[in-house]
Amino acid sequence: NNIYSLIDLSPEKAQQAVIELSKLMRYVLYDNTPRYVPLSKEIDFIYNYVELMRLRLASNTDLSVSLPTEKYSHIEVAPLLFIALIENAFKHGVSNTQPSFVHIDISVDDDSHRIICRIENSCFPKGSDDKSGSGIGLRNLERRLKLLYGSHYTFTRGVKDNAYRCELILPVKPSAS
Repeated sequence: NNIYSLIDLSPEKAQQAVIELSKLMRYVLYDNTPRYVPLSKEIDFIYNYVELMRLRLASNTDLSVSLPTEKYSHIEVAPLLFIALIENAFKHGVSNTQPSFVHIDISVDDDSHRIICRIENSCFPKGSDDKSGSGIGLRNLERRLKLLYGSHYTFTRGVKDNAYRCELILPVKPSAS
């Protein structure tokens, strides 16, 4: 829908959005099939997703994104774990009419050998008739975490001070190669 609306408003931006979308689709369809992928590929995917979402943000939305700049190709992570949290932040944390914010911070703590993903966003709860907020994405994320990481992860989430906050901490998994 973002791209469709851009076609008339800004054909150049629409072309760039199609390129970003094709990168996302390529990753989802082809590049994430192994059980674990290099963290650098996952970070590239997140960056492309955020850039696509940025197109639809109103001027009253504060977006801050901090992603590792070092190419962590020697660290592996299960694919598409962080995106469930990031997608929720945009879906439930952005309003077209009210000031909103989405803050994304993913880092690698080399001292403790952990990958830390912290996301905070404004909180605009969906009505009871809206099935898009059913929570199935988070339940599936928790199931995947248990299958892939056993008890070796931490996942916390909740609302505090009118903001939704979540934190996912994963152990660093060195690359098999």
